[in-house]
Amino acid sequence: MDVQVHGQGPAEPFLGARDLFETERDIERPVTVQIREDPDERTRVSHTDAAHRLTISRQAATSAMARELALHEYAHMHQYEQEHPSHTQSTKEAIFLALAGRTVEQQKLTHCYQIANHMKDIYADDIWLTLAPADKLVSFLESSLAVAVADRPHDPLASGRTSRDRTRETASRGLPAWERLTPAADPDITAVNAAFALGLVERHGLVGSDHRIYDLAHAAAADAPEVAFERFRDSFRSLARDPDESEYRKALVDVTREYAGGSGPAAD
Repeated sequence: MDVQVHGQGPAEPFLGARDLFETERDIERPVTVQIREDPDERTRVSHTDAAHRLTISRQAATSAMARELALHEYAHMHQYEQEHPSHTQSTKEAIFLALAGRTVEQQKLTHCYQIANHMKDIYADDIWLTLAPADKLVSFLESSLAVAVADRPHDPLASGRTSRDRTRETASRGLPAWERLTPAADPDITAVNAAFALGLVERHGLVGSDHRIYDLAHAAAADAPEVAFERFRDSFRSLARDPDESEYRKALVDVTREYAGGSGPAAD
């Protein structure tokens, strides 16, 4: 693997991740890592026929999870090169197929793209979680989910302990590394994100049934009773390990329809 790191930040996490990644996998195209000063710079990967580019903030590059984050992004690059359906299927095309003829709110549509990204992440995580311990990932999922649940808009008419009260302490232990599971406290997408977190940890057997993440996920599900939490959890957990293009498209169409709903006839 050819990895070049540019910008004001440490190269070691990315080179160390490279050394670990190539013990079992390979990336044929050269990789450029560009570290940006902007702390709000979202980690993102772009691809061309000749190379891959990882853009990351200096804050993320110097975080405790930098190596794991690099492994995760290298796994995305590998899946792209291997033409895995999750990384070659047009998300826009699948969402259009799922929602053709329906009227859907813009926010719901935006959330559908986030759910599609979760499905891509499942397949990237299938690779790197065989290479490194998952402790930091589990802590991140727990912390970011706690923040999302605690940030849920408070209903002044509600009585008793709210999900905000139940999770305030856990949220204060957040890790400033990967993106939060949700950028806003929308209860519906927070519930889906919680289903993703549980689906992922259960897919790889990362936690016991008494782990705190279960309490947080169930609090998120309770805040969004119209979301089929268990159905999303099972969908993420049981995604086929090696789907063909048709199988993956169907899975993406199904979760999109499940979440967005919308009025009007469904497309076949």
